[in-house]
Amino acid sequence: MNPLGTLGESVTIDASEVEVAPEHLSSLEAAALPLTGLTAWRATMVKSGNAKAGRNILVTGIGGGVAIMALLFAVAAGANVYVTSGSEEKIQRAKSMGAKGGVSYKEKGWEKKLLDLLPKDRKYLDAIIDGAGGDVAGGVISIYGMTTSPKMPFLMSAVLKNIEVRGSTMGSRKEFKDMVKFIADTKLKPIVSRHVSGLDNLEGIDSLFEDMKEAKQFGKLVIEVAKESDIKAGKSKL
Repeated sequence: MNPLGTLGESVTIDASEVEVAPEHLSSLEAAALPLTGLTAWRATMVKSGNAKAGRNILVTGIGGGVAIMALLFAVAAGANVYVTSGSEEKIQRAKSMGAKGGVSYKEKGWEKKLLDLLPKDRKYLDAIIDGAGGDVAGGVISIYGMTTSPKMPFLMSAVLKNIEVRGSTMGSRKEFKDMVKFIADTKLKPIVSRHVSGLDNLEGIDSLFEDMKEAKQFGKLVIEVAKESDIKAGKSKL
């Protein structure tokens, strides 16, 4: 990963560190893709081993950038995707993006409600992305870490039910290239929850952090350094 960080008006990096952004993405969408997209790609498409037609995948804490990209990737791959959230509004938005259903982790017995949503001929989860499944029996838990999502307890019962836990970090250079190609081929778009313009817009930038603290966001929060019209003068790079 680039050690120079972000939020700079300009950075100098090696040419091998960039990919041409898919043409269907705006500059804001392209900016929202690299970190969340790569993290979700590895956890969902590589580590889980279950992003394929007919498999049941649970994405926990829907609303964050990584969780949303995991949902988009798994749906595009043909999987039956289910979500958890503390917000009914976020569950409904996930369903509009292809999720088969969702449950609130704040409700007692949410695991049983989730099982009721699964297909009659496949009453188990093949994979869980981001966290533990409580009393839900199922194959692989691909954990990429917790950021702003509420933490869910990891129960020993998961181990006793022969659930395989796989840790997942961001991703490799090859996985990044594969992810960008998949995005270009499928025309998927990262969800930008909100953006503000200008590095000197401190009040606006602070408001983005407040969105994170209060779990208001649905998708990525983006700081626009340069205007879209200025970026279109040259070819966008990731």
